[in-house]
Amino acid sequence: MKTEHVIALIARVRDRAYEFIIRELNQRKITGLVPSHGGIVSNLFKKDRVPMKEIAERIGRDKSTVTALVNKLVRAGYVVKEKDPGDKRITYLCLTAKGRSLERDFDMISERLIATAFSGFSQKEREEIVRGVVKMLNNFK
Repeated sequence: MKTEHVIALIARVRDRAYEFIIRELNQRKITGLVPSHGGIVSNLFKKDRVPMKEIAERIGRDKSTVTALVNKLVRAGYVVKEKDPGDKRITYLCLTAKGRSLERDFDMISERLIATAFSGFSQKEREEIVRGVVKMLNNFK
């Protein structure tokens, strides 16, 4: 099996996964979200109030990218920003009620995405793929 085109294959998988997520969001009539918002919103489901810097670190994005994504979430009414009263340099992110209401949909979309991606794979094959992709990702550090 040829291996030289692995990066292109990974990119195509990502593209198809994003298309899948967008279709799922549209079917649920969820507007103002794109797949790149998922990491931010998912992290806020786990913890109510998170510094923007911590979100950026958790999702592996630079601060300017996270700021742009967060601003779109704020405009859509899913997230609010709060300044730390003791240190104005720190901005916290919190879900609004509208944002919190997405949790069940996010869980369902995530389950469907993983089930689709791994359809026909054994548990061992799943683990091997994840191990290999993590190893490949670490090679770029």
